[in-house]
Amino acid sequence: MNTSVIRAHGEAAPVVASPPVPLPFTFRLALGLVGVLLATLTAGINSRITSIALADLRGAFGIGYDAGTWFTACYAAAEVAAMFVAPWLAVTFSLRRFGITMTLIFAGLGVLCPLAPTADSLMLLRILQGLAAGSLPPLLMTAALRFLPWHAKIYGLGAYALTATFGPNLALPLSALWTEGVGWQWVFWQIVPPCLMGAALIAYGLPQDPLRLERFKGADWQGALLGCVGIVCLVLALEQGERLDWLHSPLIRALLVGAGVLLPLFLLHEWSHPQPLIKLQLLARRNFAYGVSTLALMMLVVTIGNLPLLYMSQVHGFRPLQVAPLALGHALAQLLLAPLVATLINRRGVDARWVAGLGLLLLSMACLAGSQLTSAWAMENFYLIQTFQAVGQPMVVVPLLMISTGVVHPMEGPFASAMVNGIRGVCTVVGVALMDALLGHREQFHSFVLLDHLAARGHHPAAGTLADLAGRVSDQAHVLAMADAYLAVIAVLAVMFLLLLFLPTRAYPPPPPKVTAPH
Repeated sequence: MNTSVIRAHGEAAPVVASPPVPLPFTFRLALGLVGVLLATLTAGINSRITSIALADLRGAFGIGYDAGTWFTACYAAAEVAAMFVAPWLAVTFSLRRFGITMTLIFAGLGVLCPLAPTADSLMLLRILQGLAAGSLPPLLMTAALRFLPWHAKIYGLGAYALTATFGPNLALPLSALWTEGVGWQWVFWQIVPPCLMGAALIAYGLPQDPLRLERFKGADWQGALLGCVGIVCLVLALEQGERLDWLHSPLIRALLVGAGVLLPLFLLHEWSHPQPLIKLQLLARRNFAYGVSTLALMMLVVTIGNLPLLYMSQVHGFRPLQVAPLALGHALAQLLLAPLVATLINRRGVDARWVAGLGLLLLSMACLAGSQLTSAWAMENFYLIQTFQAVGQPMVVVPLLMISTGVVHPMEGPFASAMVNGIRGVCTVVGVALMDALLGHREQFHSFVLLDHLAARGHHPAAGTLADLAGRVSDQAHVLAMADAYLAVIAVLAVMFLLLLFLPTRAYPPPPPKVTAPH
């Protein structure tokens, strides 16, 4: 066993096993990676589009609002829980075999969902689909770290960044297309063609590793149980907390207590287990710790992408189809900008930290402009904000992935993938929950202030104008709450900038492999 020490980005990382001989990077292998990317992007779109089209789905199945929220909550909980165990399963069954299986199961469940005879059967199908969907994103990072050659790894990480920036923004235009133009069933069925193509490319391009069923003898069953149940409790509490008034609900209290007990036990168990699901020792490396912490904060930042769409629908009554161009332009820009940023930071003369810092500055400018929001704004007022966001997000996410994964050995890829994807999944739910809570409480605050101000001025409307006044107060409270949300995100960006200044070391592109001359 090779116990040599490698040095990446100025940090020493012990390697506990010799890496396998890298495969030659061929066009066939590239197609296999494209298949993994296609399946992963489809899973990302699916998790967002069903929540956008929830009103249409509730109408089709005759489901009330409260029951409908559990469909998205249970799907999200299953999806995040699967992210922690999928890399271990991929190593055990082989990345190719596991990727094909999960992609086809994901597509098959999508076919069955609109055909569900009852709401309970639809719930079961969505939970199973969430497990399959959550298994796919970790495979993309694992495959990129393992199969891509030294000069192309950053482009694989740029492709992975699309799962956080491209897929969620494409969900709104697709939802508007299916629900208003074709049929709500295609909210589920749209995943079938790309999944079939992705599975075919994975089967054609990725190499077939042998089964490693002996890993089940020392499998971390206790860790999997603690982690998955704890994650499910946490995600359900976050998804339902605002609706059930948080700690005033016995259910939310029970879920938070369960998560508070199980997740620390899970982390303690993983630290000492010989075959863990996640390798907490990776956090001892400064760049990886920076990547994980910044990724968590970045999931809070990306929630501002929903504010223009929320404003146009709540204040001006726009339908999803009318605001779809705003989201579509943001999504398509990522396809161009992610590889451009990857090309830029793949040059040894460019410090990825400065690129990330510039991206944080652009996002701060977008939030500063958004904090000037008024009820007179139209869609055109958001174009500059969306441009800053579209450019700034890949300038932060792609360097972040390069800095953090540069200290990860290829054999540690599954551990890193489980941690990065799991934390990303949890913090996505946390970000949405915090944004909803912030908007709700600030809206309530501004409503009280506005009504008190009107009362102090002695403004007593006639009965006929009372409804109109209430509507105008509600709209203005919405606007002020969204402006406050932009200011709150600026504070998060300031923390990210401080972390960037003090935590990561200089990240260089991977050097070319050394060629030993024959004696």
